[in-house]
Order: sequence, then structure tokens, then C-alpha cells
Amino acid sequence: VQLQASGGGLVQPGGSLRLSCTASGRTFSRGAMAWFRQAPGKEREFVAAIRGDANTKYYEPSVKTRFTLSRDNAKNTVYLQMNNLEPEDTAVYYCAGRPIWHLYYYDPEQYSSWGQGTQVTVSS
Repeated sequence: VQLQASGGGLVQPGGSLRLSCTASGRTFSRGAMAWFRQAPGKEREFVAAIRGDANTKYYEPSVKTRFTLSRDNAKNTVYLQMNNLEPEDTAVYYCAGRPIWHLYYYDPEQYSSWGQGTQVTVSS
């Protein structure tokens, strides 16, 4: 299974970016696809996850009103629309997947497949 993440870049505070994560080799239609991020000197933290079998979405509280997850099953792709970005959102963003939903969807240790990471920098 390979996950390919893209869409990062440099944006000013208040700007928007859309990240994409495409899975090849298998689907996660019954499991989870998630985004995590890691800022320099910090641990990897949960951002958002989508449950494939129920299409339920979960967000870290600080991004809930600004970020939106969506998925295109035909393309086996998950999107993270990020609006009103803040400097604190600066990090490398990673997508992750697991074949079966897990209660601890926010724990990076529960994910077996990872994308390569895409840099998001929010700066004026």
C-alpha cells in the first residue's frame, strides 16, 4: 500500500490550502484515513480522520472550524481543505491509513500506512 500526499506550500495567514492523499494498492473504505502533522521539535499530532464505513469525520479541536475532510472513493483520495490558516499550523503534514477502523483513531501508532509528508508553511 502506498499513500501519496500533495498540496502543501507557503501561504499567508488567513489563506487556504488543500491537501490530497491518494492510496494505491488497496482501499480504506472500511477503515480510516487520517492526517497528522509534525512541527519542528514537536511530536506528531492528530489533525483529522475519516471513518470509511460510516463516513464519519473527526477533528482536532483547534482545526475543527477551519479544516474540512472529504473523500472521493472513485479516486481513493482524501482531501483536507484548510482555511483561515494560522502560523501555528506550520508543520509537515502526513496522511495515514489503516484497513479497519480503530477507536484510537487519533493515535499515530494505530496506523500502518503513511504518506511521505508535505510541508505547510504559514507566514507573512
